[in-house]
Amino acid sequence: MLAIEWLDFFILILATFRLTHLIVFDEITSFIRKPFLTATIQENASGQLEEIIEIKGSGLRHFIGSLLSCYWCVGFWCSLITVLIYYYFPAVFPIIVVFAVAGAAAFIESKT
Repeated sequence: MLAIEWLDFFILILATFRLTHLIVFDEITSFIRKPFLTATIQENASGQLEEIIEIKGSGLRHFIGSLLSCYWCVGFWCSLITVLIYYYFPAVFPIIVVFAVAGAAAFIESKT
């Protein structure tokens, strides 16, 4: 059975949140999504701008595009990677903490 302290658990949650957001939404990682997704901005019926995501290609390319367009899917894989790194590479924990602080800041910013 895996034993984890509550503070570490909370840090892993925030770090996973930030890593997921970084991969799925942030401009800095658009180069990762670009081969698999096309994003266009369109005006909807109420006059608001919204981003339309189209998945490119077929086969593996389409599968990866589908994965990258799904926040929940990427979140699962990010959480798995984060927890495995936490257990097998404990020296990397300070980097996980940095992601957690950035995740907390992003969460607070989104609520203000």
